[in-house]
Amino acid sequence: MSPNDTWRQRSLAAVWHPCTQMKLHAPDGAALPLVPVSKAEGVWLHDHEGRRYLDAISSWWVNLFGHNHPSIRAALKDQLDRLDHVMLAGFTHAPVVELSERLSALTGLGHAFYGSDGASATEIALKMSAHHWRNAGRPRKNRFVGVAGGYHGETVGALAVTDIALFREAYAPLVRLGATVPSPDARAALPGESAAEVAERAATALADWLEHHHEDTAALIVEPLIQCAAGMAMHDPHYLRRARELCDRCHVHLVLDEIAVGFGRTGTLFAHEQAGIRADFLCLSKGLTGGTLPLSVVLTTDAVYAAFYDDEVARGFLHSHSYTGNPLACRAALATLDLFEQTDALRRNVSTAETLNALFEPLSTHPCVRHARRQGMVFAWDVVSSLPDFGRRYARHALQQGLVLRPIGHTLYAMPPYVINEEESAFLAQGALAALQATLAEEDASADAPAAEAVRDGV
Repeated sequence: MSPNDTWRQRSLAAVWHPCTQMKLHAPDGAALPLVPVSKAEGVWLHDHEGRRYLDAISSWWVNLFGHNHPSIRAALKDQLDRLDHVMLAGFTHAPVVELSERLSALTGLGHAFYGSDGASATEIALKMSAHHWRNAGRPRKNRFVGVAGGYHGETVGALAVTDIALFREAYAPLVRLGATVPSPDARAALPGESAAEVAERAATALADWLEHHHEDTAALIVEPLIQCAAGMAMHDPHYLRRARELCDRCHVHLVLDEIAVGFGRTGTLFAHEQAGIRADFLCLSKGLTGGTLPLSVVLTTDAVYAAFYDDEVARGFLHSHSYTGNPLACRAALATLDLFEQTDALRRNVSTAETLNALFEPLSTHPCVRHARRQGMVFAWDVVSSLPDFGRRYARHALQQGLVLRPIGHTLYAMPPYVINEEESAFLAQGALAALQATLAEEDASADAPAAEAVRDGV
């Protein structure tokens, strides 16, 4: 048995993989065999038998500066020699203080509350918003509204504002569903309508909803500029400006979920900067540690913080995680922020994105591709295909091309680490197109099969 097969079998016998129908990885005739990874460097993942795969989706959107980056690795080793972990209740330490100070300086928001993943950040923000209104004497304001197609995590509280049917329907009896308003997705443009006009149309619907429900609504939650799990649905910044205005008018908190789109993905350090607004709650995770350790944070205003500052314990924010503010994770985050400054990453990303955009041109103009689009370092294409399992088939062909690309339904996307060079970019673009052609060839073959059978049967 090969080393890869050994690790596949051991994993299938012992590990329950996330967000996965495990039968798809079955050892006999697997639709999508597990890829055992032995090491990673830069944009590449290496298996146990010498094959490598370009990580074109940054391992679920977390990796910013490439795997095993020497600066982040050195910071973690140094921190491990000093302090691995201490509970943050009643204690503090330099990495969490310094990270909180730097994030505050970058966002204009005050105290930072830490969790371990994106869903935790969503839970924190929602609970904090509702508790704020209770402390402010308005306990009725405990409902939430999200945007159609929004994704904010898969824990029970986060599912309340996640509008992805696959996730919602399976656990509906457990969830107190929030309301949903129309998405500003630019793909919904009517003939002659601009992305900004689509955003205004969605904002008008939001205004109408808030007019009737603001008394019971604690917060609106939005993914700025890109709704990633909705198929990389991109919208004009105008929607964020209108949302801020409407939330202010109706005394509703604005929660900005930048878990996936923060830290340079959209072209600015934070996506909401392009709208010139500030959140009441800002949720960050994924790229926060450069893809090394789990960490999330919710940043909020001094006014929200003040509403909890009291002699009564019950008026404090009653939420905790055992590893809140872990020193190692905070140190990785500090090293990641350092890299933005040391490498001038945002400016360099402009050039990298332009190079990738040009290399992707044959894919973007393919006759089966619709809505080719880009926002910063995020690229997406909707593929016209009758294959119900298009995404799974495409992912398999991409692996054969040496690429990690996992479409969302019929939406193909790429979100590579910022350190991808021109040669690697060309490899990505050529392989992405080849994988599409191979997948569509399977569709053509399956369409030809009934016709061939009919001829054979004399029909």
